[in-house]
Amino acid sequence: MAVTPPRVVTGHDADGKSVILSDGLPPQEHPMHGAGVGADFLEIWSSAEAVPSLTSTPDAEPSLRPFTIMPPTGHLIRMIELCPPSMGGRRTVMHRTRTLDYAVVLEGEVVLVLDDSVTVLGPGAIVVQRGTDHAWENRSDAVTRMAFFHIAAEFSDELLAKLPQPLDLME
Repeated sequence: MAVTPPRVVTGHDADGKSVILSDGLPPQEHPMHGAGVGADFLEIWSSAEAVPSLTSTPDAEPSLRPFTIMPPTGHLIRMIELCPPSMGGRRTVMHRTRTLDYAVVLEGEVVLVLDDSVTVLGPGAIVVQRGTDHAWENRSDAVTRMAFFHIAAEFSDELLAKLPQPLDLME
């Protein structure tokens, strides 16, 4: 990552007072970074629980789970830097996930590719991604930084009746 954002995790001490448990880059033990990928994924936090249990301290480091685009349950937050073509960046494959995603463009410019259109997004743009087939592409000369909030979801019967079967999901 060009700029490594700190992750500050709070918790509680033995007396129930609020404290900082960690401050810095979360451990990253996955292959999703570098020119071969065309992007850098920074796993920030995740929980398999739909409604997370708030404890004094977390049971384990959530960024050390095996990498998946989205775990089968729960939610996660990650930062992604999409490289420009000059740094190995390329369009992602068209993909669909079983998630509700909030994607926030923090820096740079990115193209959201859908089945019927493309939309150029700049800093401050927020995409509410609702299980649609899509791709991302950085066509600029600079790195694009985005924050993604992924929440496990389910397709309604009404929508499943319209989608191609079998449903090809990226997980």
